[in-house]
Amino acid sequence: MTGFAAVVLAGGAARRMGGVDKPDVPVGGVAMRDRVLAAVAGADPRVVVGPLADPPPGVLAVREEPPGAGPVAATAAGLAALAEPAGLVALLAGDLPLLTADAVDLLTQTVRAGGVDGALYVDATGRRQLLCGVWRTERLRAAVDRLAARRDGGLVGASMRALLGGLSVAEVTWPGVGPAPWFDCDTDQDVRQAREWTR
Repeated sequence: MTGFAAVVLAGGAARRMGGVDKPDVPVGGVAMRDRVLAAVAGADPRVVVGPLADPPPGVLAVREEPPGAGPVAATAAGLAALAEPAGLVALLAGDLPLLTADAVDLLTQTVRAGGVDGALYVDATGRRQLLCGVWRTERLRAAVDRLAARRDGGLVGASMRALLGGLSVAEVTWPGVGPAPWFDCDTDQDVRQAREWTR
């Protein structure tokens, strides 16, 4: 995979997990955030939005303003860190321990092949996984700017649905076998399940 950037949102409060640094929780002996970064190893640049004291080589760490302002503000911070933006950007949660390079590649190919602004995975019920997608960078930037202009309070607390609602989206169902790569860990039970799957 070449010609795309990656923004990993890793600054959530994890209230349902006692406020831990959720992306730093290990699955299969590797922090979830690092698993996501490995899935986008071919991206340039790779940006983590969230607390990361010692970024690995090739990874830039930034924070949303103010910290804890939510995923849309974090998306804006990640996009702003792309000095020379690639045509496409993978926008991913930092708690996707089953994400793979093949899964990201399928999204990337879908966007490149169709006349859409982005591609997202959907689950078996058709629910969009809003933080497991690939977007045309300039279209996503424009959506951030439009939303910011409509909100008196800026992007603090804005929802991803509000951000992505005006964009054309290809919905992708994972065709592979085994657990879905978009599986995210919102609870301790989710983490236990992911660990079972990665044994």
